[in-house]
Amino acid sequence: MKTLMITFLLALCSTGIYAQKNNFQLSSHILDVSKGIPASGVKIKLEKYTKQSNIWTFIDEKDTDKNGRVTDFLASNTSNKGIYRLTYYTSEYFKKNNTESFYPFIEVVFEIKDSSHYHVPITLSAYGYSTYRGN
Repeated sequence: MKTLMITFLLALCSTGIYAQKNNFQLSSHILDVSKGIPASGVKIKLEKYTKQSNIWTFIDEKDTDKNGRVTDFLASNTSNKGIYRLTYYTSEYFKKNNTESFYPFIEVVFEIKDSSHYHVPITLSAYGYSTYRGN
Protein backbone atom coordinates (compact mmCIF):
# COMPACT_ATOMS: atom_id res chain seq x y z
CA MET A 1 0.00 0.00 0.00
CA LYS A 2 2.84 2.38 0.88
CA THR A 3 4.53 1.72 -2.49
CA LEU A 4 1.26 2.34 -4.32
CA MET A 5 0.76 5.63 -2.47
CA ILE A 6 4.32 6.83 -3.28
CA THR A 7 3.88 5.87 -6.94
CA PHE A 8 0.60 7.78 -7.08
CA LEU A 9 2.15 10.90 -5.51
CA LEU A 10 5.12 10.81 -7.91
CA ALA A 11 2.78 10.46 -10.88
CA LEU A 12 0.67 13.34 -9.63
CA CYS A 13 3.72 15.59 -9.16
CA SER A 14 5.07 14.67 -12.60
CA THR A 15 1.76 15.53 -14.23
CA GLY A 16 1.65 18.90 -12.43
CA ILE A 17 5.17 19.79 -13.54
CA TYR A 18 4.46 18.73 -17.13
CA ALA A 19 1.17 20.66 -17.24
CA GLN A 20 2.93 23.87 -16.16
CA LYS A 21 5.46 23.69 -19.00
CA ASN A 22 4.52 26.05 -21.83
CA ASN A 23 4.94 24.86 -25.40
CA PHE A 24 5.60 27.32 -28.18
CA GLN A 25 5.30 26.91 -31.92
CA LEU A 26 7.89 29.43 -33.08
CA SER A 27 11.52 29.99 -32.16
CA SER A 28 14.50 31.77 -33.65
CA HIS A 29 18.18 32.26 -33.09
CA ILE A 30 21.00 34.37 -34.47
CA LEU A 31 24.54 33.18 -35.02
CA ASP A 32 27.17 35.85 -35.73
CA VAL A 33 29.25 33.89 -38.25
CA SER A 34 31.95 36.57 -38.37
CA LYS A 35 32.78 35.73 -34.74
CA GLY A 36 31.44 32.20 -34.52
CA ILE A 37 29.25 33.07 -31.51
CA PRO A 38 25.55 33.60 -30.77
CA ALA A 39 24.27 37.16 -31.12
CA SER A 40 22.80 37.96 -27.72
CA GLY A 41 20.68 40.99 -26.86
CA VAL A 42 19.21 41.45 -30.35
CA LYS A 43 15.60 42.64 -30.38
CA ILE A 44 13.27 40.53 -32.55
CA LYS A 45 9.74 41.70 -33.37
CA LEU A 46 7.00 39.31 -34.52
CA GLU A 47 4.05 40.47 -36.64
CA LYS A 48 1.18 38.70 -38.41
CA TYR A 49 -0.16 39.67 -41.83
CA THR A 50 -3.88 40.09 -42.44
CA LYS A 51 -4.64 39.47 -46.13
CA GLN A 52 -8.06 41.17 -46.09
CA SER A 53 -6.67 44.52 -44.95
CA ASN A 54 -3.03 44.19 -46.09
CA ILE A 55 -1.93 45.16 -42.55
CA TRP A 56 0.83 43.78 -40.33
CA THR A 57 -0.30 43.38 -36.70
CA PHE A 58 2.19 43.43 -33.83
CA ILE A 59 2.27 40.11 -31.92
CA ASP A 60 5.33 40.18 -29.68
CA GLU A 61 8.86 41.51 -29.24
CA LYS A 62 11.74 39.82 -27.39
CA ASP A 63 15.52 40.02 -27.03
CA THR A 64 17.76 37.07 -27.82
CA ASP A 65 19.23 35.37 -24.75
CA LYS A 66 22.93 34.65 -24.10
CA ASN A 67 22.70 31.78 -26.61
CA GLY A 68 21.25 34.09 -29.28
CA ARG A 69 17.83 32.45 -28.97
CA VAL A 70 14.18 33.32 -28.52
CA THR A 71 12.32 30.10 -27.84
CA ASP A 72 8.88 31.31 -26.83
CA PHE A 73 7.02 32.97 -29.69
CA LEU A 74 3.40 31.84 -30.32
CA ALA A 75 1.84 29.54 -27.72
CA SER A 76 1.02 26.13 -29.22
CA ASN A 77 -2.40 25.85 -27.59
CA THR A 78 -4.05 27.95 -30.34
CA SER A 79 -4.06 27.84 -34.13
CA ASN A 80 -1.27 30.03 -35.46
CA LYS A 81 -1.70 29.46 -39.19
CA GLY A 82 -0.87 32.50 -41.27
CA ILE A 83 1.85 34.71 -42.69
CA TYR A 84 4.33 36.20 -40.22
CA ARG A 85 7.26 38.57 -40.24
CA LEU A 86 10.24 38.50 -37.90
CA THR A 87 12.23 41.74 -37.80
CA TYR A 88 15.75 41.41 -36.39
CA TYR A 89 17.09 44.77 -35.19
CA THR A 90 20.79 44.22 -35.87
CA SER A 91 22.04 47.82 -35.91
CA GLU A 92 22.34 48.14 -32.12
CA TYR A 93 24.06 44.75 -31.88
CA PHE A 94 26.80 45.85 -34.27
CA LYS A 95 27.14 49.30 -32.67
CA LYS A 96 27.56 47.64 -29.28
CA ASN A 97 30.39 45.56 -30.79
CA ASN A 98 32.03 48.58 -32.50
CA THR A 99 31.37 47.07 -35.91
CA GLU A 100 30.20 48.97 -38.95
CA SER A 101 27.35 47.15 -40.69
CA PHE A 102 25.21 47.35 -43.80
CA TYR A 103 21.79 46.12 -42.59
CA PRO A 104 20.12 48.17 -39.80
CA PHE A 105 17.46 45.45 -39.57
CA ILE A 106 16.51 42.23 -41.33
CA GLU A 107 12.97 41.13 -42.15
CA VAL A 108 12.08 37.49 -42.70
CA VAL A 109 8.57 36.67 -43.93
CA PHE A 110 7.29 33.08 -43.73
CA GLU A 111 4.05 31.11 -43.54
CA ILE A 112 2.90 28.75 -40.79
CA LYS A 113 0.74 26.10 -42.46
CA ASP A 114 0.20 23.55 -39.71
CA SER A 115 0.67 22.90 -35.99
CA SER A 116 4.29 21.69 -36.16
CA HIS A 117 7.17 23.63 -34.63
CA TYR A 118 8.75 26.34 -36.78
CA HIS A 119 12.33 27.48 -36.16
CA VAL A 120 13.55 30.50 -38.16
CA PRO A 121 17.26 31.14 -37.55
CA ILE A 122 19.60 33.57 -39.23
CA THR A 123 23.33 33.50 -39.70
CA LEU A 124 24.65 37.03 -39.55
CA SER A 125 27.69 39.10 -40.40
CA ALA A 126 28.12 42.86 -40.78
CA TYR A 127 27.56 42.73 -44.54
CA GLY A 128 25.42 39.66 -45.08
CA TYR A 129 22.91 37.23 -43.64
CA SER A 130 21.17 33.98 -44.46
CA THR A 131 18.03 32.29 -43.18
CA TYR A 132 16.40 28.89 -43.46
CA ARG A 133 13.71 26.79 -41.82
CA GLY A 134 15.41 24.98 -38.99
CA ASN A 135 14.04 22.40 -36.58
